[in-house]
Amino acid sequence: MTTTGANAEAGARGAPDGPWWWARRRSMVFDVVLALVSALECAAEGAAFAGDHGMPMALPTLVGLLVGATLIFRRRWPVAVVLLGIAITPAELGFLLGIVGLYTLAASDVPRRLTVILAGVSVLGTFAVTLAKFHQNVADDGTPQDLWAMLFFSALVALGLTAPPVLTGLYVGARRRLVESLRERADGLERELSLLAERAEERAVWARNEERTRIAREMHDVVAHRVSLMVVHAAALQAVALKDPEKASRNAGLVGDMGRQALTELREMLGVLRTSSEESLPEAASALDSRRLAEVAAAASARVSAGVGAAGRAGAGPVDGGSPSGDGPCLDGLEDLVGQSRAAGMVVELSVEGEERAYGARVESTAYRVVQEALTNVHKHAPGAKAVVRVAHRGGEVALQVENGPSDGGAAAPGLPSGGNGLVGMRERVSALGGVFVSGATDAGGFRVSAVIPAGAADGVGAGA
Repeated sequence: MTTTGANAEAGARGAPDGPWWWARRRSMVFDVVLALVSALECAAEGAAFAGDHGMPMALPTLVGLLVGATLIFRRRWPVAVVLLGIAITPAELGFLLGIVGLYTLAASDVPRRLTVILAGVSVLGTFAVTLAKFHQNVADDGTPQDLWAMLFFSALVALGLTAPPVLTGLYVGARRRLVESLRERADGLERELSLLAERAEERAVWARNEERTRIAREMHDVVAHRVSLMVVHAAALQAVALKDPEKASRNAGLVGDMGRQALTELREMLGVLRTSSEESLPEAASALDSRRLAEVAAAASARVSAGVGAAGRAGAGPVDGGSPSGDGPCLDGLEDLVGQSRAAGMVVELSVEGEERAYGARVESTAYRVVQEALTNVHKHAPGAKAVVRVAHRGGEVALQVENGPSDGGAAAPGLPSGGNGLVGMRERVSALGGVFVSGATDAGGFRVSAVIPAGAADGVGAGA
């Protein structure tokens, strides 16, 4: 049994709509009509054959009907139909059966070699029958026989009845296979586009989560640090309010400036989030707003730090380590950051080793945030403890270490809440740049935070500020 191109096409599209082996119902109707016409033709030719040879007409007519009706199986068994057409050629039956059978065979998916062989046999059979018919007609008319003319016309008739349907079938089959190939390619491209869309959606979700994490880290590092210092200064203010009114006044002004600027910064950050939520922007716009929020955080951080530094400490640079242009925190601001903690009553030592040089913006920002968060944790969990900040500039990396001793039992705890996100945020920042982060308690009862950040980390990588 051979599957034709039409059935293959139907299989590629799914289950056929028509019954049995037909791809569509209209194909079935068309084949039924062809088989009916072929049956009538073969019956008529069978009756004529019986009359020419003096035979009863009933049997040849019935055989003609049955043979012509086999055309209905042309799509299912094209080879069998062509063989049957070749077999009845000597009886001069099945003109339509032979032509349609050869066309269907050439258009089907059977091997081309088999098609050529059967077409050649059909040509030889038609040529022999036609030549015999010419010879009989010439003999009956009594005209002189011209062998070359009979050979020429016999070959012309044989090729005329065989070549057109075979060539047409080959063209239609090739075109059908080309269309199927293009359809399969289009389906493959559609599946690939669907997969790409799913991956793009997954990347968008991942990017959105990364942006949210970055915003959370930024708010934690900038706002929580400043609020922690406000609490420490408020405690100091309460202690010296009666003893040193002038110092208490300075501390009160510093706390007020810190609070106002922190509220301004929070208002700007939350304003971006609220605008994004109310406008129901698509995913790309949400990611864009996240970037805007990070930029707002960095700019606001620089403004807050500059304002606090101007109000609280003479001669100090931006408290948050930002550059004068508001580009965000950098290693040049560590001295100011340490000075801010000293102003809050902490004993802090800063040690810098190696030749100082500039790094990428994310490397400097990450290094600064690690030191900032480590000092914030000392304020929270080890009041009165001494802290040592070490920075080492090496060939291909910058190393940081913040170590504090045990808490001074006489110092009052500031009572600051802890969400446990500080160490997690530091680890995420350093790991995103390909660095190493280690933290843990020391043998002396203190705590140590260490980080090594590659100097060549790309600015576009990681979760910097």
